[in-house]
Amino acid sequence: MNISDFHGSATALSVESNGRAIAGGTTHAVGRSTPLRVDAQRNLEHVLRAAREVFGELGYGAPMEDVARRARVGVGTVYRRFPSKDVLVRRIAEEETARLTEQAKAALGQEEEPWQALSRFLRTSVASGAGRLLPPQVLRVGGTVEDEAEEAEAARVPQQRQAVPAAGAPDLRVVGHRGSADNEPSDDAGAGALLEVVGRLVHRAREAGELRADVTVADVLLVIATAAPALPDPAQQAAASTRLLDILLEGLRSRTV
Repeated sequence: MNISDFHGSATALSVESNGRAIAGGTTHAVGRSTPLRVDAQRNLEHVLRAAREVFGELGYGAPMEDVARRARVGVGTVYRRFPSKDVLVRRIAEEETARLTEQAKAALGQEEEPWQALSRFLRTSVASGAGRLLPPQVLRVGGTVEDEAEEAEAARVPQQRQAVPAAGAPDLRVVGHRGSADNEPSDDAGAGALLEVVGRLVHRAREAGELRADVTVADVLLVIATAAPALPDPAQQAAASTRLLDILLEGLRSRTV
């Protein structure tokens, strides 16, 4: 999955939303401490909604022009808020990762039975469509249960990473979820939190003998990512998602249940 950066248009974006010229560069409001104007806030919401739709349908390789077109704003408006596509992708991926984390926590809190908790999380997440926007780093196909245990241990302490590692000290990160040279979203505390809470769902179901012993957290997240097809008809999409998830859930269950 290619996440390409913005190429070649930065010099065209030299005017802020209030019309004041900025010498020689792009301005953006990421991290701005002052409140946005009403129209600027509205444009931001349109851009984020459009980005979720476009990336959900076409993947993170979709161009920024498609996002601008869907949001019905100029591409310059998109780049004023997000100076590169990588910044926008990170924002969307972080929001969807946080949403999945909350859904997993809700399933843990609302269902006592391990299999019901895992099943509830999967059904809620697939219905929300969040899986189509997961950052690729969390979808590590081929990992073993032992690999998962090591990653879960690292994910429990994501906040303890050093901002600037001392000389010779390792830069602690969630194992196996680094950003790549292709500018994919890098690992962060949000990804670690998702892995940790989904790991609890998976561990409980496995310990209860209801989940296949070889199923990992990455397998569960892969189910979420693949069981929400993007179809033009909402009713057809809902029916297809439900049917596909039913089949996948049967594949996840232990044969002894």
